Amino acid sequence: MVDRENQDLSVRRQCELLRVSRSGLYYEPEPTSPEQLALMRRIDELHLKYPFYGSRNLAHALRAEGHGVNRKRVQRLMRLMGMEAMAPKPKTSEPHPEHAVYPYLLRGLQISRVNQVWATDITYVPMRAGFLYLVAIMDWASRAVLAWRLSNTMDVSFCVSALGEALARFGKPEIFNTDQGSQFTSAAFTGALAAAGVRISMDGRGRWMDNVFIERLWRSLKHEDIYLKGYTDGREARVGIALWMAFYNSHRPHQALGHRMPMAVWREGVTGLLGQRAVDMTLRLDNAGALPTCPQSLQQPRALIA
Repeated sequence: MVDRENQDLSVRRQCELLRVSRSGLYYEPEPTSPEQLALMRRIDELHLKYPFYGSRNLAHALRAEGHGVNRKRVQRLMRLMGMEAMAPKPKTSEPHPEHAVYPYLLRGLQISRVNQVWATDITYVPMRAGFLYLVAIMDWASRAVLAWRLSNTMDVSFCVSALGEALARFGKPEIFNTDQGSQFTSAAFTGALAAAGVRISMDGRGRWMDNVFIERLWRSLKHEDIYLKGYTDGREARVGIALWMAFYNSHRPHQALGHRMPMAVWREGVTGLLGQRAVDMTLRLDNAGALPTCPQSLQQPRALIA
C-alpha cells in the first residue's frame, strides 16, 4: 500500500493517511530458529503420543529429555501451534469475544449414517524450515476426509475454503460440529453453514472426546507421512499430503469400519440414502493419484499454499 517511490507524498505522510506505523513498515520478522522448530516438532510428537498431556506434563517430559524449557515457553509454543490437551478443563479453544457461540447438539445423539454429522479441526504441520497449518473436514460415520487445506496462517479463509469444497462435492450434513476456536465461530464460517441450511453445533466445556476421530487422523498422517518425509516447503507438502489423503480415503483399511475404506463406506451410505449411485459427489483422482484439494473458483491464493 505504501509507495516508497512516490514523489508527491512522503513515506511518513502515506503512513499517516493509512494509519499505519512507520516502524511496522520497516519491520522484517526473523525466521524461526532451527532449535525452536526442532522443539516444536518434539512437542507435536509428544502431543500425538500423549494427547492428554497439558503444558505442565509436556514441559516435564521435555526437561527429562534434556531440553532447557519451562512451562511458559511450552504454553507459548502450544498456542502458536494451535494445540490443546485432550482432557476435560475449564476452557477449551478460546472464541473471539465478538463471535456468536452455538449450543452443543450431539449429546445423546446416535450417529449412524453418513452426512449426519461432519466435524473439523486444525493441526500443526512441521517442515524442515518452517511450519504450516492443516484443516480437515471429516464425516463422522464413515471417517472419510471430505476436504482439507494447508495455510501458512491461522486466518479463517483456509477453513472457509475447505468448507466450500466439502459442501460443493459431498452435499451437506445435518449437523456440523466444531470447537469454539475463533476460525469456526467467525461470521464467515458460521455464515457459510447457515446459508447451506446446516445446523451448527459447538463443543461445550470438557467435550474433548469430540476431537478423537480427527486426532487419530492427525496421528496417522504424521507418523505415516509427514515425519517420514520431512517436507521442505508448502508446495512439496501439499503434493505429499494429497497423495496420503487419497490413500487414507480409498486404500487404507479402517478397523472401526470393519476394515473397509472410509470413502467406500461414505459412498455406500449415500447410495443407501438416495436409493441410487452417488456419482456426482464421489471423489475422483487425477492421473497422479492425488486428491484434488481446491476448485479454482474457491481458491484464495493469499491464505493457501499453492
